[in-house]
Amino acid sequence: MTTAPQPADRPEPLWSPGEDRVARAQVTRFHAWAAEHHGAPAPVPGAPAASYAALHRWSVAELERFWQAVTEWCDVRFSSPYERVLADPAMPGAVWFPGATLNYAEHALRTAEDPARAHEPALLHVDETHEPRPVTWAGLRAQVGSLAAELRRLGVRPGDRVSAYVPNIPQAVVALLATAAVGGVWTSCAPDFGARSVLDRFQQVEPVVLFTVDGYHYGGKRHDRTDAVTELRAGLPTLRAVVHIPLLGTPAPDGALEWEALTSATVEPVFEQVPFDHPLWVLYSSGTTGLPKAIVQSQGGILVEHVKQLALHCDLGPGDRFFWYTSTGWMMWNFLVSGLLVGSTVVLYDGSPGYPDTAAQWRVAERTGATLFGTSAAYVMACRKADVHPGRDFDLSRVKCVATTGSPLPPDGFRWLHDEVAADMWIASVSGGTDVCSCFAGAVPTLPVHIGELQAACLGTDLQAWDAHGEPVVDEVGELIVAAPMPSMPIRFWNDPDGTRYRDSYFEMFPGVWRHGDWITLTSRGSVVIHGRSDSTLNRQGVRMGSSDIYEAVERLPEIRESLVIGVEQPDGGYWMPLFVHLAPGATLDEELLARIKHTIREQLSPRHVPDEVIEVTGIPHTLTGKRIEVPVKRLLQGTPLEKAVNPGSVDNVDLLHFYEKLGRERA
Repeated sequence: MTTAPQPADRPEPLWSPGEDRVARAQVTRFHAWAAEHHGAPAPVPGAPAASYAALHRWSVAELERFWQAVTEWCDVRFSSPYERVLADPAMPGAVWFPGATLNYAEHALRTAEDPARAHEPALLHVDETHEPRPVTWAGLRAQVGSLAAELRRLGVRPGDRVSAYVPNIPQAVVALLATAAVGGVWTSCAPDFGARSVLDRFQQVEPVVLFTVDGYHYGGKRHDRTDAVTELRAGLPTLRAVVHIPLLGTPAPDGALEWEALTSATVEPVFEQVPFDHPLWVLYSSGTTGLPKAIVQSQGGILVEHVKQLALHCDLGPGDRFFWYTSTGWMMWNFLVSGLLVGSTVVLYDGSPGYPDTAAQWRVAERTGATLFGTSAAYVMACRKADVHPGRDFDLSRVKCVATTGSPLPPDGFRWLHDEVAADMWIASVSGGTDVCSCFAGAVPTLPVHIGELQAACLGTDLQAWDAHGEPVVDEVGELIVAAPMPSMPIRFWNDPDGTRYRDSYFEMFPGVWRHGDWITLTSRGSVVIHGRSDSTLNRQGVRMGSSDIYEAVERLPEIRESLVIGVEQPDGGYWMPLFVHLAPGATLDEELLARIKHTIREQLSPRHVPDEVIEVTGIPHTLTGKRIEVPVKRLLQGTPLEKAVNPGSVDNVDLLHFYEKLGRERA
């Protein structure tokens, strides 16, 4: 890893918002209001960058005042008042809004209460035909009311887990909101995950209801999932009910309930008023050993964090159409659904990102009238390589922001969006994580955009870069640190009763502050540069998976003695994921074995995590305590010399590392 190039004092921005745009932005109006009512520093006339910097400093120095201001500005409805905003700032264990009760789903559906908007679309569902189909606010509220009543009839009580094996379809949104309405705890996986991978997640939380599809369409093909569903039902003994969503038109299997029967009654939704820290959902983010981490986030914490992000940073509100390409197995789906909280229409695309051609997502943005279009950096770079011309070939006049995440957007991606979409385009590269289901840094509608940089740290996020000694650094690469609590930080991990795994995941290296596992540079101008993962979590197309998932699947094959998988961020924005295999005696890495390795990962885990290459090695390096060495190998593959990548005294066979060092030099 090298230190980021030092920015010039005043580099030329790629884009700057006009005065009208700055004046109209919600964050501008919020700043003036917070200055009048909550003691925020007054905005600096004609200087949006200085104004935002001052507002951000206040938001982290005065956490209680800031978050109180957010809840008032965004009209968060507390059915019982809070005693104070932040009763305990300790990390982990921060206590937010004690005494308060509320309901996430009630907030997500409150636009339906407005007669003027009840028959506008809350959701626009798009499949691979690219023809949008609306679900109105009134229709969404009615389905949620019906399903919530049925969940209660099935015995679902506050705190019970409700699981879903479904793609990005309206039924998934209805099921999430109905679960939240009854105080249940939602958890989902996309149906391209293999049954074993899903069970590794759902078995931890012991769901009482499973929503499932019979299959899905992707890349112009039908994908039947009935066998996987049978395996899930057999592996989840706590289920009281299975709900069948017939995307392929098949009848419900024995003992399953029909979706239509549960969502067609005329019932006003009843919203369980739950404590602020009541669990809302469980997300999964894998480490390098053991089962995926089951991350629990709260109804209140997600609600206030998401209204802040969506209103103040994404500048979304009524009249906007919010499209982000995602799946139900990625936190961006949960973030997308929260667009309902600010009254925006949410665009759900269920299909391949590149079908029938690479320009598919731009076509969806055009046909849905998206005003904020979110995608991955990898998709932007694929469009660039495929010579796609979105601005020429599609009417994207309603798009006011193109946002990217999943990996850092390379400089060439910024230039391509500016040149090929629109010169007057707000480009927001954002970075956060499943762990907080939000962003640490990214979009600010009032700030300029510089090539290769995220605009700024987010409000209420005390983002810092620390060196190895725990000292903050500026204009140097350091560990991404959040030095003060955020409301959406996990309230706990599931099945982690004493909090050991939670503490070890984020607070072990620097006790009392959150270490996220990214390398970042905070520039002296307040912008942020992300350099990729500082740990060995596989992060492909924004979907994280632990290496242990890969090992468990691959090493079931008798020919594989041991394996090592590495995700390597490339300078051009790509992501290279090789799998190194140490074969059993007599085995050969021929085409047949290669095909079985890839098939195993695709079927049991995820198509996104099929390796780019499978490379035979003479052995896998370990620490002296027997752990596979991943981070040092990743550094070697990125070109770091051996003596800087690893302490040779900690390795069981240092000679094995010379192969990876040589491979890294050759690729560089």
